[in-house]
Amino acid sequence: MQLESQVLNLETSQVLSQEPIILFGILLLVILVVPILFERLRLPALVGLVCSGIVLGPSGWHLFKPESSMMSLLSDVGLFYLMFIAGLEFNLQFFRQQQSRSLVFGSLTFTLPLILGTLGGRFFGLGWYGAILIGCLLASHSLLAYPIISRLGVVNNKAIAMTMGATVFSDIGSLLILSVCLSIVDHGAFNLSQIVRIFGSVIIYFVLVLVGFNWAIKEFLRRSGDDEGNKFLCVFMSVFLSVVIAQLMELDTIVGFFLSGLAVNEAIGEGAVKEKLIFIGSVLFIPIFFIYLGLKIDLYALFKSYSTIKLLLIIFVVLIASKFMASVLAKLFYRYNWQEIITIWSLSIPLVGTTLAVVLAGYQSKLLSSEVLNSVIVLVLITATLGPWLTRLVAGDGVGLTSSIAPETSAIKSPYQESESGNPNLTIVVPVYNPQTQKHLIEMAALLANQSQGKILPLAIAHATSQMDAPQLEVAWQRSEKLLAKAIAQSQLLGAKAEPLLRIDDAFAPGICRAAREQKANLIIMGWGKRTGWRARLLGNVIDNVLWASHCPVVVARLVESPKRIQRILVPIENIVTPTLTAVQFAQTLADANQAQVTVLNVCVNEANRRQRRTSAIQVAARRSQLSQLVSKLTLANPPEVQVITHEDVAQAILQAARLYDLVVLPLTRNRTTPGGLAMSDITNELARQLTCSIIIFGEPQQNQKLVLDNSFPNKTITV
Repeated sequence: MQLESQVLNLETSQVLSQEPIILFGILLLVILVVPILFERLRLPALVGLVCSGIVLGPSGWHLFKPESSMMSLLSDVGLFYLMFIAGLEFNLQFFRQQQSRSLVFGSLTFTLPLILGTLGGRFFGLGWYGAILIGCLLASHSLLAYPIISRLGVVNNKAIAMTMGATVFSDIGSLLILSVCLSIVDHGAFNLSQIVRIFGSVIIYFVLVLVGFNWAIKEFLRRSGDDEGNKFLCVFMSVFLSVVIAQLMELDTIVGFFLSGLAVNEAIGEGAVKEKLIFIGSVLFIPIFFIYLGLKIDLYALFKSYSTIKLLLIIFVVLIASKFMASVLAKLFYRYNWQEIITIWSLSIPLVGTTLAVVLAGYQSKLLSSEVLNSVIVLVLITATLGPWLTRLVAGDGVGLTSSIAPETSAIKSPYQESESGNPNLTIVVPVYNPQTQKHLIEMAALLANQSQGKILPLAIAHATSQMDAPQLEVAWQRSEKLLAKAIAQSQLLGAKAEPLLRIDDAFAPGICRAAREQKANLIIMGWGKRTGWRARLLGNVIDNVLWASHCPVVVARLVESPKRIQRILVPIENIVTPTLTAVQFAQTLADANQAQVTVLNVCVNEANRRQRRTSAIQVAARRSQLSQLVSKLTLANPPEVQVITHEDVAQAILQAARLYDLVVLPLTRNRTTPGGLAMSDITNELARQLTCSIIIFGEPQQNQKLVLDNSFPNKTITV
């Protein structure tokens, strides 16, 4: 009976492995379910995906074969996308702000692992080129813990910004050495002149792509306009050209994908285009690549072979020791405190993107064996878990990491700032399209406008057609006029000054942003938009694009009752190191119009001891005092109430507190993907799905650095 069962299972596996559609469906199911499960276990999603590959591959159920054409193609695309996003996601601002320190620390955290890793590879018995690749793959690091430090609000800490800026140096250095080693092996160039020639050609390629492509892309976009379609085509063309040039120069294509991402990074800027490019890879191709890595692991050889375990221990010790030495040297140079040193050490431990690219390239070129491949993949899993855990443990609540770099002065006016004419009154743009939500939006705008002696600009967009006398345009124009007439009548009943705007534009989101900029608006109020299906998530919607492009704050409201009935407003602030206080200003202005009460809430979670049910009363009192001092700097006429509560889960704590409130104002926290490309969860999305009361998502301009107080106090500013 047991033999029959084994035969049946084998036949089932063989049938499934021959059906690509079924296999692809299994991949999608794994990508959908496994990351969610592992994130709830507080483990990185990539660990779950690699483990899934082990279970589904030759070491498990034999459903997938790593050498199959489908998996090879998808994994190659995933690897290329991983390297492209690694360059696209790099924040050049951190490098510029801490350029000298980033170069110094980048040199330390690159050179020490390279030297010690090479020596470790030689000790293990590898040849010189294989040993150099061992050092090369240890020299880079990935910022997997970015969401942790971002949530704590310590991204602008000098030591952390230095570490983030050093990432590009270590990644480029690793890929540079990889290119030289592979070129030498391919050409058999073992004399000094050939090595110098290859090294020179690699440097020329780096300069050509990083400098030349960046200039060409900016010039093209400047001349062709800020159209999303042009940006997409320009990005893909630059990737194609960089890879073609790499092949013509006989360099590895992985280098081309990374450098093309780095080249287009600054040219396209932050916005919906970059978000969509990252989304395409992070939800499909990159997870499949991590599953493919699991398929490549041979568990039997890994645990049976003493040499594999020995190599894993060697490279792990070398990595930990060399990264720690680099961090300690940074302390000697720049006099950071020990909390900062341990934090930057933990940030430089995880190895993901560049490391995997180097080990796969070395394995395919026969410089590295399967034992090395297995050891490095396991090392990636260990460091991807250990690094963020250490960061969470050491950074704590971020209070000890408050030494920040000065923010750059933004050319864009701050929210609630005086206009050029000196008029401090609010100018509120209210796009009107949906009659069902229009009434409550106009009511809210009227409350704010009356409170600040401002005005409402109801805005209707008629979608442009190729011919201005087209019947479709005439219908859209008449509909817009009716909506505006209704909005004006409602504004007059509420006693608010209103000036209608009707314009023709190619798209709704650019039309809204352009009109708001032309009218020097201080605020945009929009109705809630639903995201349905993959198409909406992939292509975005009007609200997404307005949030990305607007020059002023954007309020996205889902109101279940009239704003006039709102009496209790809750504003959760996630971190108190660099809080977003503009949402508090907005909530207090709305509350003053209704004689309502605002509560500023902070959830205290002890990251170092999450299992402890209670946080010390001293820590809670310190947080409440610090938050009260920050809020007091706003000098509001009716200061809000400040509450600090303890809970293990921030989202659940806010949901429980929100039961007593009529409105919750959520400062927008944008989704941030790690350089590995896996999307991180967003507390704002979870709250928006589960809250039953009225909700406002409060988004600020991308370039906003300075927060200015309410119009009633136009001369007082606060910088965060």
